[in-house]
Amino acid sequence: MKQAIARGISVVFHPLVMPTLAFLLLMNSGFYFALLSFEAKKIILMIVFLSTFVLPVVTIVLMGLNTRLKPDLDKSTDRVVPMLSTAIFYYVGYYALGRLEIFPVYKVFLISSILVIVVLMMISVRWKISAHMAGIGGLVGIFIPLSLRLGLNSSFLLAILIGIAGLIGSSRLILGKHTPLQIYAGFMAGFGVNYLIINFI
Repeated sequence: MKQAIARGISVVFHPLVMPTLAFLLLMNSGFYFALLSFEAKKIILMIVFLSTFVLPVVTIVLMGLNTRLKPDLDKSTDRVVPMLSTAIFYYVGYYALGRLEIFPVYKVFLISSILVIVVLMMISVRWKISAHMAGIGGLVGIFIPLSLRLGLNSSFLLAILIGIAGLIGSSRLILGKHTPLQIYAGFMAGFGVNYLIINFI
């Protein structure tokens, strides 16, 4: 039962889901850049979902047909090529968003996500850092500096995100996918990159 719940949490909060979740949260937050028309939000979400979820998933499935690459990506080096292709698709999404008249924060977040993937990819050459935790860490790393810069209280949202981070970290440990150090390192990688970029750009 515990294993099944842990697998469910890992699927629901998969790293590829995080960009779409982040955009949904940004569009429904109290920040000024949430003031977009429904049509604009629909187009942005469609671009983000296609470039950060659909295309990477299709590519990973096709790569899974290669007998040399295990579909569960348990080996750290097995993750490098999928991460590279994912970063490319993220950039395609960034390029597409760049052609729209939208608030810069949306474009900045997508480029910071690409940098997180690059960091994870470099580390994964030698060590299996947690991409799941990097995803949720990235969300926390977005909303803390935004709240501080704009003077808005997002403590409730941050408490929920941190609680989700705890669930994700526990699920990865229960499934035996990562060590505690890999869990913490993943969170800090996602948090650190997004915090620094959102805070200083």
